[in-house]
Amino acid sequence: MNESATIVQRLWNYCNVLRDDGMSYGDYVEQLTYLLFLKMDDENVQALGKTSAIPAECNWASLRRRSGDELEAHYRHILTSLGLGSGLIPVIFRKAQNRIQDPAKLERLIELIDGETWIGLDIDVKGEIYEGLLEKNAQDTKSGAGQYFTPRPLIQAIVEVMHPAPGQTICDPACGTGGFLLAAHDYTARNHPLDQDQWQHLYHKALHGWEIVDNTARLCVMNLYLRGIGANGGSSPIHVADSLAAHPGQYFDMVLTNPPFGKKSSITFVTDTGETRREAQNIVRDDFWVSTSNKQLNFVQHVRSILEQHGRAAVVVPDNVLFEGGAGETLRRRLLNECDVHTLLRLPTGIFYAQGVKANVIFFDRKPASETPWTRQLWIYDLRTNQNFTLKTNTLDRADLDEFVACYNPANRHDRQPTWSEDNPQGRWRSYSYEELAVRDKANLDIFWLRDESIEDSANLPDPDTLAREIMEELEAALEQFKGLVEELGEG
Repeated sequence: MNESATIVQRLWNYCNVLRDDGMSYGDYVEQLTYLLFLKMDDENVQALGKTSAIPAECNWASLRRRSGDELEAHYRHILTSLGLGSGLIPVIFRKAQNRIQDPAKLERLIELIDGETWIGLDIDVKGEIYEGLLEKNAQDTKSGAGQYFTPRPLIQAIVEVMHPAPGQTICDPACGTGGFLLAAHDYTARNHPLDQDQWQHLYHKALHGWEIVDNTARLCVMNLYLRGIGANGGSSPIHVADSLAAHPGQYFDMVLTNPPFGKKSSITFVTDTGETRREAQNIVRDDFWVSTSNKQLNFVQHVRSILEQHGRAAVVVPDNVLFEGGAGETLRRRLLNECDVHTLLRLPTGIFYAQGVKANVIFFDRKPASETPWTRQLWIYDLRTNQNFTLKTNTLDRADLDEFVACYNPANRHDRQPTWSEDNPQGRWRSYSYEELAVRDKANLDIFWLRDESIEDSANLPDPDTLAREIMEELEAALEQFKGLVEELGEG
């Protein structure tokens, strides 16, 4: 790991030089993506004798032999040329632009990357370096990059309880930088003995993702490529498209996803007077239960629609999905009836880079038609009440989810024991029957039972920084709800 730490430090140091020159972490990671890909492609050819899909006039060697303005011009030519066509390489270079305007700094970065033998690094080391860059990018709040960065300890716990297996197909329809897909890949590789066919399936057929933002998609593809996924240069496992626009025509054994938190699906248009306006847009699909502009409700419907029968899903959703009326109530009642909604994890605040978010993970299995509801019991784990996490001083660790994983009992989720009881009212794990859920107003699943100690015991108030953060999150959440109300009034 010393090798990894040294390279990370050198990359960080150079990143800071470029930030002084006006580049963001996002710009830096983006340029690093292009250059690392070209360097590793060159190493595959030179050291391993593999055939390259990169034309000779656009390869790594063509960069190395240039300098100054000629280098900068040639680099721009490479980015434009490799972004054309289809497949994995154009996904990485699609709409690529050079953000390093100083040719001397570009030449220095090329020298820095050229000084390492990347294919000689362990796959986990390369992945660790890149994941570190992505997390640093997410922390750069000015760029808004954190909106697609799910805390890795949360991803690890979700994947552990979902227990992906060899031969399964796994999809993330809002894949961001690929955290769920990579965690599922690594878990399968570590926890199962795989034969050659199963390895081939895992690397080239198991993982499928959709991402609507070009820059994010290329970060994801590169993240996968560093693990050897899609590295044969063929079709990309990541599709750059709006996954909500239509059913993909494929079904998957497992869906793991954290859709974007924006509330409304919308379209932007220019009026006859030249004014740019945005309108909420209802998503209308024959395979959806209800037509709505609420993006989260649409993603839940989309996830259900792409699951195989008995396929399993884990979806991160904001609180409004659990209690909103109208389309929300319709969705929840249909979901409880036609799927087995078996587990809900209430997440703490302060773990996402997007502020003001109160979120949950809902776990459900798709089931065939039945005259009786498929949901028998919903088990809820409350990791929110009396928890105070922050992004810097008290970050979420994987150990904080140990009790949830144990309670979930992934080896046999039909054999569970509550930690809550009349004798232990502070237990975080308990179940509710379908009958109890169905009679709740609007089938509200926003259920909590723990005594909030910060409210009832003023002597144990959190420190001022924590209080200020919580107040800010409450205000921002309220503002988001107000924006949604304004949009709805505008539609009316």
